Amino acid sequence: MQRNLTAQAGGVSTANAQCACGALKLMLREPPQLTALCHCFACQRRTGAPFSANAFYSINCVEISGTSAEFIRTAESGRKVRMHFCPTCGSTVYWKADVSPFWIGVAVGSFADPAFAPPAISVFEQSKHKWVKVADTVEPFQGLPIGQH
Repeated sequence: MQRNLTAQAGGVSTANAQCACGALKLMLREPPQLTALCHCFACQRRTGAPFSANAFYSINCVEISGTSAEFIRTAESGRKVRMHFCPTCGSTVYWKADVSPFWIGVAVGSFADPAFAPPAISVFEQSKHKWVKVADTVEPFQGLPIGQH
């Protein structure tokens, strides 16, 4: 099995994410600043699953290769979220939110790595499916955490 977390490269560990067909790839030179589950309806629709698993990185540590198509949606805050997906296979790999211009969100599933860092928080639990159970170590929030926009 090929692991997506690679060895130390010049003292910096790297991780790779990609779409289903491999045409859109991200190389991340730092660990995520935050990992989170999101139960909002927009994420449910984006993933086709009852929640999304997300990793957030500093925009400066990301190298993107391949072409993406972009879908722009308006969040509940009124600000834009720019979803980037592969135009060949349709996988959403990453997104950028106007509210957090220095971060890039990456779908944890695009790493295809069961050893990926577990989520620290779970947001929008007000719309969480009742049968979904989240580990006790994950901090729950009904909406976004206080101090977030």
